[in-house]
Amino acid sequence: MDVATILGLVTGLVMVGSAMWYGGDALPFIHAPSMLITFGGTLAAVLIHFPAHRARNAFAVARNCFVSSLPEPTEVLEQFRHFATIVRRGGLLALEPIAEQQSDPFLRTGLELTASGCDPETLAAALQRETQAIAQRHASGRQLFEVMASAAPAWGMIGTLIGLTQMLSHLTDPKQIGSGLALALLTTLYGALFSHLFCIPLAGKLESRHTEETMIRDIMLEGFLALQEEHSPGLIEERLRAWIPPQHRSEVLSERAKAA
Repeated sequence: MDVATILGLVTGLVMVGSAMWYGGDALPFIHAPSMLITFGGTLAAVLIHFPAHRARNAFAVARNCFVSSLPEPTEVLEQFRHFATIVRRGGLLALEPIAEQQSDPFLRTGLELTASGCDPETLAAALQRETQAIAQRHASGRQLFEVMASAAPAWGMIGTLIGLTQMLSHLTDPKQIGSGLALALLTTLYGALFSHLFCIPLAGKLESRHTEETMIRDIMLEGFLALQEEHSPGLIEERLRAWIPPQHRSEVLSERAKAA
C-alpha cells in the first residue's frame, strides 16, 4: 500500500473541507446538479475518448498509484546473487523450479528463458517485448487521468455557463437566482478540485511508477544476461551494483553482515 498517495489525497480533502467548514456552513458546497454536470460530463468524455476495454484496463492500471508491489533495487541485487549461487551449484536448469514459484510474470519469464539455455539475443528481445507491453499499459492509465484532468475543468466551465444562463433568465424572481448562481460557481470549483487534487497528481504518480518499474526491469535483464554467462555471485553483484544509488550500497553490505 502506497501510504503517500492516500495521505496526500486525504490531506487535500481535509484541508479543503476544513476551509469550507470554518468559513461558516459546508452544506452550501454540496450541490447535486453541479456534481452531475462535472463528474458526469468527465465520465462521458472518458467513455467517448477510449474504447470500453481500454478504459477498463486503464482503471485497473491506476491501482498502481495506491499499491506498490515493486521490489527495491537492493532486493533485486540480493535475489540475483541467490540465483547465481543456485546456478553455480546446479547449473541453469536448477532455475526451473524457482521460476514456477514466482508471481511476477517478468521474473518468471526471465528465469524460464535463462533455464532453457537460449542465446542472450533471444532472451533480451523477449524481455524487452515484455517491458514494452508494460510501458503501453502504463501509458494508457496515465492518458486516462490526463483526459480526465483536462475534461473536468472544461465541464465545470460548461456548468458555470448553464448556471449563469439560469440565473439571468430569472432576474425578476430573486428566489430562483440562488440555484443558478450555485450551479455557476460550484461546477467550476468541483472541476478544478477534481483535476488538481485527483487527476493530475495520479497521472504524475503513474509516470513515477513507470520510471521505477523500468529501472527494476533493466536491472533484472542485466541480471539474467549475467546468469547466462554463469558469473559468480560476487561478479553478478558487482555488475548490478551500478544500478543502486551510492548512498544505498553500504546498506547492502551492512544487512548481509547482520545476516551472517
